[in-house]
Amino acid sequence: MRPLVITAKFRRAYKRLGQKSSRLQNSVDDALRKMEIDVFSTSLGTHKLSGKLFGLWACSCGYDCHIVFSIEVDEKTGREVILLLDIGSHDEVY
Repeated sequence: MRPLVITAKFRRAYKRLGQKSSRLQNSVDDALRKMEIDVFSTSLGTHKLSGKLFGLWACSCGYDCHIVFSIEVDEKTGREVILLLDIGSHDEVY
């Protein structure tokens, strides 16, 4: 189980999603819970990114909604964490 670390950019994008649709925000919350348990769960569709986002990962959190993240090692604890970088539609995050 890897803890989630939220960046300022992700927090702002998450708030914008909540203003658009509470149903979408519920889907995102569900995906975040699943990510914390198993980021590679088949229901998330986790995949590596290429191009300008090479080295990062993405998963689906609903129809045309994606979470971009990286898996990092916390220097203090030495444990892996999921660093949430961005969230939004395909065109917004890629």
